[in-house]
Amino acid sequence: MKDCCTAMDVLLVEKTRLRKSSQLNLSFRTSIEKLPDKVILHIFSYLSHLEICRMAMVCRRWRTIAYDTKLWKNVSLRPEVSGLHVGSLDSLLHMVSVRFGASLRYIELPIELITHTVLHELASKCPNLTHMLLDFSTAMQLHDFSEMQAFPAKLRYMCICLSEVIFMEGFMRKIYNFINGLEVLHLIGTYEKCEEEEEEIYEVINVHKLKSATPNLRVINLYGINFIDDSHIDAFSSNCIQLECLAVNYCNKVTGSTLKPLLARSKQLKCLLMNGTNLKSEFVMQAEWDKCSVQELDISGTDLSSECLIDLLTRIPSLRFLSAGQINGFNDAVLKAWAESGNAKSLIALDIDSSDNVSDESLGRFITRYGSQLQACVLSGMTHITDALWMTILPTLSNVKIIVMGTTERLSGNIHVDQLMDTIGSSCPKLERLELRWDPENLRFSDKSQKAIDLLRVKCPKLRCMVLSDGRYYETVKANFERADRTTVVRTTTSCRVSGYHVLSNYNDLIFN
Repeated sequence: MKDCCTAMDVLLVEKTRLRKSSQLNLSFRTSIEKLPDKVILHIFSYLSHLEICRMAMVCRRWRTIAYDTKLWKNVSLRPEVSGLHVGSLDSLLHMVSVRFGASLRYIELPIELITHTVLHELASKCPNLTHMLLDFSTAMQLHDFSEMQAFPAKLRYMCICLSEVIFMEGFMRKIYNFINGLEVLHLIGTYEKCEEEEEEIYEVINVHKLKSATPNLRVINLYGINFIDDSHIDAFSSNCIQLECLAVNYCNKVTGSTLKPLLARSKQLKCLLMNGTNLKSEFVMQAEWDKCSVQELDISGTDLSSECLIDLLTRIPSLRFLSAGQINGFNDAVLKAWAESGNAKSLIALDIDSSDNVSDESLGRFITRYGSQLQACVLSGMTHITDALWMTILPTLSNVKIIVMGTTERLSGNIHVDQLMDTIGSSCPKLERLELRWDPENLRFSDKSQKAIDLLRVKCPKLRCMVLSDGRYYETVKANFERADRTTVVRTTTSCRVSGYHVLSNYNDLIFN
């Protein structure tokens, strides 16, 4: 009996020792549960809202943190683009009051969620809402807005994606009184959805009434709208005296007939983007470019003559950004006249994509002269611009941040990409974005190409985007960057393109969708 009690005592002592040892070990274990709420909140801030909603299903504590209004400042409810799917209006109204509140700054709404009750709730519960995107692009019928009495009144940025067939006036007349504080306006048309067959064109939004309600606009972006013409540009310029940036890219009814009054009225206009418009040389030459404030100009994809281009570029006194790609009239004579005028002294960005009438000799002389001041250099889409020219001009591009080179057309010769990468790494330490559009079959590289890629990766620490055509060399470069834990840098031309627009002074305001 004594032996039995002794054994029991030993077991109890050992059990107590093991329990204390276990508790001691547990005290030294790390666990996310031991992190304070503010640290978990900070971790959640790096997640998308879809991932945050998944985290909310883990436990009650995480649910409380996940629904903190600080995580819901910028919200997209367009699942087909990047956002959350909301199943019903009641769910959205609950989210507005519980999750969004005073923290909400930016929201994107699809057509099914754009109702007077939702907009009224946003107006009353989200007093700090300043940025809004309303997507009507898929609409076949609008909701009834006859009872709408409230709308967010502190908006500084508004983007409206238009429908081809739905007239917006019933909605717009209800919000005119609330949007006079707007500084940035995007009207996005259906250019990318248009079919080749010509259909009847409807003016689905009344621009002339809209301009009267928005006198404080600084940035206007009218993108791919098939009914926008010169009269609409004239309307905005007559009322928006603070206008700094006007973009009418892919509005093919714009001919430039109102450029002269636009430049005369808009004394603060610095950025004018007219890519893919139907500009007429005679109208462009009538404008008083020598008296304007324009510093950033995009006339790509137009039919301007060489005479017009020479007149234009020799009269604008301090051009910083020029995009003049896909213009047959842009040739050696234009480049020479521009250089001799001295008006390229402030140039920081040059994009002459697919300018086949410019020789490599003329281009080489121009870049050698102005390359040290360039931040963006886009010389793509030309078969005669090969690695030979780039090897010559790259040493002068010491301040460049954006480079686009190459063409998708098959070349008769090959591109020795190892030497090119080595020169880029040695000459362009500030490089942030790089695109090589050459066909993979034209790229020649050796087994020692890893050394050149290593040099590029190490010497260009700010490189955040490198775009290549899908092929063997793309896989080689991607694997190299992934080994260095830079997994998002290398991308393919099928999903990403590099543009000189990043150096525009109003670039952040011009971003939409």
